[in-house]
Amino acid sequence: MSNENLEKKRWLIAIAAIVMQLCLGTVYAWSVFKKPLMNMHGWGETQTQITFMIVMGVVGCAAAFGGTLVDKKGPKFVASLGGIMFGAGTLIAGLGDQLGNIYVLYLGFGVIAALGNGFGYVTPIATLIRWFPDKRGLVTGLAVMGFGAGAFFMGQIAPFMILAFKKVDAAGVVTASGVANTWYIWGIIFLVLVTGAAQFYKNPPAGWLPAGFSPAKSTVSAADSYQFGEAVKKPQWWMLWAMLFLNVSAGLGLISQLSPISQDLYKPLVDASVTGEELVKVLAVAGGTVVAISAIFNGLGRLFWASVSDKIGRRGVFMTMFATQAVLYILVGMKLIPSYYVFAGIACYLLACYGGGFATMPAFAADAFGPGYIGKVYGFMLTAWSAAGLVGPFVFAQFKEQALYIAATLLVVGLLIAIVYKAPTHKHA
Repeated sequence: MSNENLEKKRWLIAIAAIVMQLCLGTVYAWSVFKKPLMNMHGWGETQTQITFMIVMGVVGCAAAFGGTLVDKKGPKFVASLGGIMFGAGTLIAGLGDQLGNIYVLYLGFGVIAALGNGFGYVTPIATLIRWFPDKRGLVTGLAVMGFGAGAFFMGQIAPFMILAFKKVDAAGVVTASGVANTWYIWGIIFLVLVTGAAQFYKNPPAGWLPAGFSPAKSTVSAADSYQFGEAVKKPQWWMLWAMLFLNVSAGLGLISQLSPISQDLYKPLVDASVTGEELVKVLAVAGGTVVAISAIFNGLGRLFWASVSDKIGRRGVFMTMFATQAVLYILVGMKLIPSYYVFAGIACYLLACYGGGFATMPAFAADAFGPGYIGKVYGFMLTAWSAAGLVGPFVFAQFKEQALYIAATLLVVGLLIAIVYKAPTHKHA
């Protein structure tokens, strides 16, 4: 295949990656489904929140295993498997709501869909890093921008779907939350779009480079790449793992409570005459709006920070994000920013930094350890996502008064690690 055709092919793969990540990123709209499920079934806060904690834990582990599979089986196989599992898991989650069985919800949304999500998430990143050595930050930012923006569509559409499918009997008792039918429809959409996008994935020919491109001396070449066993022995791998863990812990904690926090801040703005079911609807839309708008910035932040990292370096980006986020979490925790609208703006920035960490870290890892085995090297780094998926939501659910200060502390620790980080020497230097 000519270099011109390969150039077209890599951009086609990039488009397929964005479509796939848009679907997978809808998992971040979890908080939209949380209250309807609690109200319908009487499930407790922590009991329901465990679903999201399982999701985040499983996604990171699945990404680690999926990255290994990508290096061995190829991207099309792994992405197709991910699409099938993500769609099927979403359908099973709908069944959990319909049956009123939280364990079926845990299995469908928390395990099966999350396994598919992790397989699907890591595949386009590992593939695009190999196709775009000249635009490593930009292209990974584009791909994971879709993941961040996926919650925007779900946050905008799902509340109306849930209300439309909700059923109330003559006595005013809710007999169906509306969540099940919403997930049934989306499950089918995921099966079609994610598995369809997977069919475009393929690794570039061995040794291929874009026309006119010469790798920078400061980055590790494909031939000089560290295998996973070599990379994990370097302190820098663990430093990158820790930086990702700390950034994601703070962000996921906020995401898991974003709709409820927004609703609490919006409630004083609602006219006192609005009560009952009407008040529930108004607050649900207010919460969903913040989830949706901040999701846009989750996506845009991934593109923005990843692009900036191509200019000022990955380390500089993380230092900036850690420092600014820590200050904002403290200000919100001190209730110095009580307004719903100001909080919405702050949430947009915090989610932009959260997404920026995901977008910048793949390029950070590839710069440090090379693209040759990046599927496994970065895939296992995503276990930080799993650990953060347990820590962040748990802290925000159990320590509501102190959660924002705990998040700020985690970010300060991340800043210190970024300050002392130095790139590893070349493998054969």
